[in-house]
Amino acid sequence: MRGGRVAVVGGSIAGCSAALAASRTGADEVVVYERALGRLQDRGVGLALHNDRYAELEAAGYLDAGMPWVQLARRPWVVRRGAERAGHEIGVLPFPFRSYNWGSLWRELRSRIPETVTYRTGAAVAQVLPQEDGAVVRLADGGEERFDLVIGADGYRSVVRAAMYPDAFARYGGYLAWRGTLPAEQLPGPAEAFLPQDATTVAFPGGHMIVYRIPGPGGVGTNVNWVFYATPPASTRPWFDDPTTVPPRATTQILTDYLHRVVEEHFPPFWQEVVHLTPAEETFVQPMYDMAAPHFACGRLVLLGDAASIARPHTGSGAIKAVQDAAVLERSLRSADSWAAALHSYDAERAPVGRAVLELGRSLGRAQVQQTPEWTVMDQRAMDSWWQEAGGGSGFGGHTLRR
Repeated sequence: MRGGRVAVVGGSIAGCSAALAASRTGADEVVVYERALGRLQDRGVGLALHNDRYAELEAAGYLDAGMPWVQLARRPWVVRRGAERAGHEIGVLPFPFRSYNWGSLWRELRSRIPETVTYRTGAAVAQVLPQEDGAVVRLADGGEERFDLVIGADGYRSVVRAAMYPDAFARYGGYLAWRGTLPAEQLPGPAEAFLPQDATTVAFPGGHMIVYRIPGPGGVGTNVNWVFYATPPASTRPWFDDPTTVPPRATTQILTDYLHRVVEEHFPPFWQEVVHLTPAEETFVQPMYDMAAPHFACGRLVLLGDAASIARPHTGSGAIKAVQDAAVLERSLRSADSWAAALHSYDAERAPVGRAVLELGRSLGRAQVQQTPEWTVMDQRAMDSWWQEAGGGSGFGGHTLRR
């Protein structure tokens, strides 16, 4: 498929990847609608990409070694024991991942979009209206434009998905991730408590925290990225049951106090300090949601990234799943001779992956948060067995791109 007008709703990592896919396949015009006015590159959260998935996306032309990254190798699991400053290691799992700074990766992808692509900021899409041979994008300011194809890269509150499947909305999984970053030079001592190649996991009853290094803002320096998973107080559940009412990245004093209470009770001293040294403005919460659209394409509408399916961060897929979706969409558009054939091919390949990763995220969430083992009695053999039963050997780190 070549030619046509293509709209991309959403301008984050998913949207930039979708714009690259559309422009590379010869669209006559590509327009990206991003609701935010500020710079998305200011988001400093970390993400990790399995080495094998990186190789595939590099070959597809979406990532390259020039993008700032940090190589990780091991995932030690530690628990609090006595006065041991960095905790007691109960086991080590392999962790062959490259870590990225979300904002830096977005900036790199954004810079690769050709100048022929129109990238509009402050352009909120209120509604998408499907037509037999295209779709109309209606903006919040009342403006309308018609396109031959509309790509929904607008996250878990997707208006494109709402036009396709009004009943397919994200459902709260019952727990949160508290996330934070701080400069690596502010880490407490000793240095051997947290080695550069490690993604250390601090385990406690009812959850865990994973900590690893990522490139600093703009790819300069190194930051420490931590993600703390736990079930918050029951009184907070109504805040998250409806994903359309939750302010993104919102936190409250109740949630902050809960985080600090668990850390004080269960964390070794070194890891307590890591959390306490993190500035409040660099800490936020991420509710765990589940959703997979019945199909990733319908008519002239197509979904990718979190608009199509939401994978809990445990899966090691994250934002990279959106880049994979874009790579497959590009391949499908190149190889088909009609919109219908291209979108059918894309949906047939990616929708099953979305459902599989959703189920894997639920399984890993149960094992690591909702039904945690007695961590303090674990050893390496027990850790290996537990990880396999949890699903860590099945799709962890993302599914391969089929050819």
